[in-house]
Amino acid sequence: MRPRTRLKNLWLSGAGVRLHAVTAGDPGAPSVVLLHGFPEFWYGWRHQIGPLAAAGFRVIALDQRGYNWSDKPPHVSDYTTDRLVADVVACLDNLGLSRAAVVGHDWGGAVGWALAALHPERVSRLVVANCPHPRAMQAELEGSWSQLAKSWYMFTAQVPGLPECVAAWTDYRFLTRSMRKSARPGTFSTREFHRYRRAWKRPGAITAMVNWYRAAARHPLRLPDARIRVPTLLLWGRRDAFLNRHLAPASAAICDHVRLEKLPTAGHWLLHEEPDAVNRFLIEFLTDQS
Repeated sequence: MRPRTRLKNLWLSGAGVRLHAVTAGDPGAPSVVLLHGFPEFWYGWRHQIGPLAAAGFRVIALDQRGYNWSDKPPHVSDYTTDRLVADVVACLDNLGLSRAAVVGHDWGGAVGWALAALHPERVSRLVVANCPHPRAMQAELEGSWSQLAKSWYMFTAQVPGLPECVAAWTDYRFLTRSMRKSARPGTFSTREFHRYRRAWKRPGAITAMVNWYRAAARHPLRLPDARIRVPTLLLWGRRDAFLNRHLAPASAAICDHVRLEKLPTAGHWLLHEEPDAVNRFLIEFLTDQS
């Protein structure tokens, strides 16, 4: 059993919103910002926070806008990717950091890709777990029927009020069922889903979370230069139920300095399914001075 890590709550000013974060580790240590995906919140990094702090890092796990305790602005346009990126930049400014390592999973990975493309001077190292580079994903959606079929939920999210109604009718079972079915048996416990439900039930949370998908469809981000020039680690659970496998090498091809690590027995929820392997890759990469 790992030793218990002391966690501290922190409030930061994003781009016009107030964001909650959990921190651990020495405040003077090199900083690592963790960006969760849908439908998680900072708690999705529970297996990584302690080991990263023990390895000598200051860890900042954000609740991104719309999630858990962070602000939930009301409009779809409040969740465009450029605003999500601006949140991270503002948080770095709040923390007095000229740059930091950034680690993102799922939608957090999409924010990480965009941040590294738009503001490479603020990112010392980038780690993305099971999220394709936006250019690779766009090409796949335009050319692959199998990826379109796997991405059905992205299109369902565009229907006004539908996800919110389903959540209310089913006590969020559509989320817990999706997570459980797409993960290895036993990955998520009843107690853990209780923590997730508490976050999802906060006023305005489900609408805000789904608005990330709505904003992506209605206000797609245009990257003037999509190449990623900062050192990058791409972690990929090969059994991802939502993403085609060749999105990993297609994304790596858009990076100048990249290391691709495939986890053959993990899927989309690799942070939970293979935490020891993920943590080993993370610490090796983030401590590499070459």
